[in-house]
Amino acid sequence: MGKIGIAMDLGTSGFRGQAIDLGRGNEIISTAITTRHPLPGGNVMDHLHFSVEMGVEVSQQIIVSAVNRVIESLRIPTKDIVRLAVCGNPIQLSLFHGIEIRDLAYAGKRKLESLGVVPPKRDAKILKAEEIEGLKIPSGAEVIIPPAIEHEVGADALAMMVKSGMLERDEVAITTDYGTNAEMALMVQGNILTGSTAAGPALEGQQIEYGLLAAPGAISDIDRDDHGYRCIILDEDMLPQAGDTVDVETGSLLSSGTRRAEGITGTGVIALVSIGMEEGIIRLPRIETIDTELHLSNGIKFSEKDLLEAGKAIGAVRAGHVTLCQEARIEMEEITSAYMSGASGTYVDAIKAQKIGLIPAGVKRIYQVGNTSLAMARDMVTDVNKVWGLQDIAKKLRQTHCMFAASKVFEKVYILELSYWTEGMPWEQYVAFLKRYGFPSLQRVKGHPEVIKTVQRDIPDLGRLGLKIIPDIGEVRSVFFEGCRGDQLCVRECPETALSIQQEDGKFKISIDVSKCLGMACRRCERVCPQAGFDITKLFYYRPQG
Repeated sequence: MGKIGIAMDLGTSGFRGQAIDLGRGNEIISTAITTRHPLPGGNVMDHLHFSVEMGVEVSQQIIVSAVNRVIESLRIPTKDIVRLAVCGNPIQLSLFHGIEIRDLAYAGKRKLESLGVVPPKRDAKILKAEEIEGLKIPSGAEVIIPPAIEHEVGADALAMMVKSGMLERDEVAITTDYGTNAEMALMVQGNILTGSTAAGPALEGQQIEYGLLAAPGAISDIDRDDHGYRCIILDEDMLPQAGDTVDVETGSLLSSGTRRAEGITGTGVIALVSIGMEEGIIRLPRIETIDTELHLSNGIKFSEKDLLEAGKAIGAVRAGHVTLCQEARIEMEEITSAYMSGASGTYVDAIKAQKIGLIPAGVKRIYQVGNTSLAMARDMVTDVNKVWGLQDIAKKLRQTHCMFAASKVFEKVYILELSYWTEGMPWEQYVAFLKRYGFPSLQRVKGHPEVIKTVQRDIPDLGRLGLKIIPDIGEVRSVFFEGCRGDQLCVRECPETALSIQQEDGKFKISIDVSKCLGMACRRCERVCPQAGFDITKLFYYRPQG
């Protein structure tokens, strides 16, 4: 087959990889995606918490093992791989090549000094595969790691700005990667301010009871017609197709579609919330149906708990937008263009997203640009020098980064967002508080902006061999616990069904699917054990063979 390059997006919700034939005009051979992240937890803070407590080595083992699985699923001869380029946020890339991450977990120079932490430089680098422990590609293959801008804003944010074309236009514009870790950048008179907020996994369809990542079978949009609510579902080529039309109050099937729904992704959640609020079925924080649920195709439901998760994510994104505008000393209505990247930014109905606050109300143009992180990884695979161009841009942007975690503006606005979404604060009262604080105001949406969809799916070209989905990316790790009676209490207590128990030679072996575990902030399995012998860290420290 000749020389092959691998491009990979190490996203917070899952990994996406593509094989590229470097000897045949950089033709894309195949695509593989995971349906979840291999580390425990539902967001980037969970991944960071786990890695600080368990150590970088454990997290690197898990991530590299998942990268190997993605490469295997690309159906190419591994011996022909000469280059691997990865893109993602600083936490994912740091864990991938096994460098210090505690500087990303703790704020304050004194705290880091007390821990003996020396923050590493996250500049662009090209390594040999043999320098990444456990990576199963030829040892001499190049591994390209792009730079971070600052702290939690990394190469994925750089990719978002470069691949969207935002940097080439003279306008007041904002670009956002709508995902678990929502990166954003505001450009005003040639100056760019960046920020990142842990929006949570709801925008990717996770921590939603019937939620899915963007994958075949996922409800990616919902349209209102004269009869009911039409579910739009992704097919095997990741293109939207017509699904069932239903009565959302009862779940009654009104007309059948061509696709069967398996769950709802974040963009479908956004559409449902937008239409529900517009029609009064949703009156925050309540769902105004008899059973307080909305019913979709194939028995899929949306609850008030799901609405709470969605509201927290939407609120975090809008709080970030307001904060960047405050830092730039502009009003929200001065933004003329918005760029949406990532799977959520691709499949979402931009008008519906704008109505609930994910896009500033006054923009005149909305560009939907797809998975820019994977696109940038492809660029680096086909032209190694691209990584040094990213390095130059990163250096320029490091002077204008806003850390939301330390911003009093973000803190105040996000509290208002939580009051609006989870407590039903009236919109007029929310706006009045912004005025009292002297922050940029929020307007109601007026008119319809022009929507420019540059791609039909977040990965435009799946390659000649097509798409392979990896639903079981998590490692299964098992240990025998002394004193375990096999009572199954930990199994029943686990909210994600990540645990199982088998009896072998009179002893009980406990197994965990690492990717399903909620992480170190949960530990319900430990607390419920009557013998107090369950130690989840032992499961993570054990390394599977092979």
